[in-house]
Amino acid sequence: MDVFLRFIFRLSQRGNQVAGVTLTLVMGLTVVDVILRMVGRPIVGVFELVAFSGAIVIGFSIPFTSWVRGHIFVDFAVMKFSMPVRKAIHIFTRLLGLGLFGLIGWNLMKMGADLQRSGEVSPTLHVPFYPVVYGIGMVCLVQALVMIADIAKVLKERYE
Repeated sequence: MDVFLRFIFRLSQRGNQVAGVTLTLVMGLTVVDVILRMVGRPIVGVFELVAFSGAIVIGFSIPFTSWVRGHIFVDFAVMKFSMPVRKAIHIFTRLLGLGLFGLIGWNLMKMGADLQRSGEVSPTLHVPFYPVVYGIGMVCLVQALVMIADIAKVLKERYE
């Protein structure tokens, strides 16, 4: 089980690194575009690149943020219950999250296949949409694995 947990941690950590590098590139691209706009030479298609990159930054950072519990977590109501009830609540909510992210990931993979078949591209740069959709679909499936890891941590009493 520890091997599985380490694998999921590393996988989510790599996704977070991809998000960090992408965010850095977006910031640099935006700064360069602003400077070039001041001299009348804006970068063509920068809006599309920033939109694609924003999806990558948000999507790829979700699993690691969830792993380290870096999201907003309202715990005051749950902490009033006994430990067995808290465990049950944690497992139930993680099962709901597992189902949600599993469905989202699966449907995004299907959508990516549809976009790949249709050849849909962005209007200005003609960048295909499907790689980003596949990527977000994959990180949703990684998030589902993080939910499974959370359930394992709750059962092994290493969650709280």
